Amino acid sequence: MNKLLLDTNILVYSIDEDSKYFEESQNILRNRSYDLYTTSKNVSEFLVVVTKFPQKSISAKEALEILRDFTGFITIIYPTPSSNILFQEMIEKYQPTGLKILDYEIASISLNHQINRIATFNKKDFQEIEELELYPN
Repeated sequence: MNKLLLDTNILVYSIDEDSKYFEESQNILRNRSYDLYTTSKNVSEFLVVVTKFPQKSISAKEALEILRDFTGFITIIYPTPSSNILFQEMIEKYQPTGLKILDYEIASISLNHQINRIATFNKKDFQEIEELELYPN
């Protein structure tokens, strides 16, 4: 089975029926040709985003319920000592700054777990990372 890492925006758009990416996010989640993964960093970011905006936020309790539903078919992966070494190597190689550094941490966790394909609608966040393949193309 192919492994696919889900970026935070896929998770967020998959619960936002008003988003132009809602259907595409749902299709990615329903695609049974992939084993789906996300990182603990993406989980934290998901919780921040969906509880953040006053006019469109949900409660922390509701966000946790959604997260529990996700974990029924999405495996959460975590940083390890070896992913931290890879993270540092990637920072040295690519020299990202600011918030881009978080994307490299997500990438290093993913790559450390032998997952080199990432689903995202923010392709610019990961397009410089030659070790990753972006999905959808």
